[in-house]
Amino acid sequence: MENLLENAAEDVCAMIEPMDVYDAQKVPTGQRVERAEAFMHEGEYLMYVLAIIQNTEGKYLVTQRALDKHWAAGWWEITGGGVRAGEDSYHAVLREITEETGLASDGCDPELIYTYRNDDLEGGDNYFVDMYRCVLDFDEGDVTLLASEAIDFKLATWEDIVALNDKGIFLHFERVRRALDK
Repeated sequence: MENLLENAAEDVCAMIEPMDVYDAQKVPTGQRVERAEAFMHEGEYLMYVLAIIQNTEGKYLVTQRALDKHWAAGWWEITGGGVRAGEDSYHAVLREITEETGLASDGCDPELIYTYRNDDLEGGDNYFVDMYRCVLDFDEGDVTLLASEAIDFKLATWEDIVALNDKGIFLHFERVRRALDK
């Protein structure tokens, strides 16, 4: 019961999560918006992070999205989320790793390996994504998923990720491929 209450509280926090607005040069504008209500206009962007987490054996941690997600429910992905107001992407990726996987992110120094910008004026969905690579000494027994985010995980080889993409159920594949120079 306690876990259900914690997950419900986390879901509510995510819906009212304040985020900074950035300009086209990825500089904070001083404006803040609530993530759930955000509609970005020309020159306005939110910031997100993705974490390519590898164990010391070179396998990638991928998670399966919760089935109640409004977008890509049940698909596989790498860990990530929104950069909160007042937070930089480096600290956001450390927080997301710990929140979503239960792994102690203080065991790695995430390296920013790729950044991209999405412009969707019609949908108001303009954003930057900073992708980090983090190598941690962990195994399956160290992973504890946040139930509101994911229902399963696996330690995958690159070939496993390609197979998930070939089935059409892996998010951000092209961006991850580019970031890893595969």
